[in-house]
Amino acid sequence: MKIAVFHGSPHKGNTFYATQVFMDELIKCGEVNFTEFYLPKDLPAFCTGCTLCLGGAHVKCPNAQYVIPIINAIINADALIFATPHYGACSMTGSMKNLLDHIDFLVLGTAPREEMFDKKAFIITTGAGTTAAIKPIRNYLRHCGINRVRSLGFRLLTNKWDKMPHKKQSRYEKTLRQSAREFYKIKKGRPYFYSIIWYHLFKFVLKKYVGKDDYAYKLWEEEGYFKNRPF
Repeated sequence: MKIAVFHGSPHKGNTFYATQVFMDELIKCGEVNFTEFYLPKDLPAFCTGCTLCLGGAHVKCPNAQYVIPIINAIINADALIFATPHYGACSMTGSMKNLLDHIDFLVLGTAPREEMFDKKAFIITTGAGTTAAIKPIRNYLRHCGINRVRSLGFRLLTNKWDKMPHKKQSRYEKTLRQSAREFYKIKKGRPYFYSIIWYHLFKFVLKKYVGKDDYAYKLWEEEGYFKNRPF
């Protein structure tokens, strides 16, 4: 199994440790090959909002030297892991949000890839408000057509994993390992009802309001998405 892993923070704290436990258990399940990206080191420049990717020219992105390897890793992977601590009262890290901004064109309404519908994904986060960090990543992945998205969030009151009571550490690690085993076994399933609704909505919008001169319309037409769902 090929897995692309995105670490949303350079700080190797609780989220990093939890991710390592999860990955370690995946290795025990069978043959696994990880391609890891550490943010912001592997994507140091922010999205400029130039919209070139929305017009089919993501290879001309101002930050293409960083983005292209990431896109290739995503397309070629069987599974994706997104790991980000929850920051303050907000959401994911800025580095993780920057990643999603750069690959936003992969959503159903722009330039969906048929390969995305065969993937599964897992989101890991720690912090005071894990739901706020997980939700936007999960929604993005669903918009890309990924139909098996799982997540784990640990609301920790310390920034040091080993400062927690040993009993709590053991319980969390057991949960991570169990979740990793379950994730490894997940097979391709039916698309989310959510994805089906969005597919029909985007098809209607592209035909009714966007028109044949738009890149998204042309791609949908070339790939046959208007007649056949990509999943």
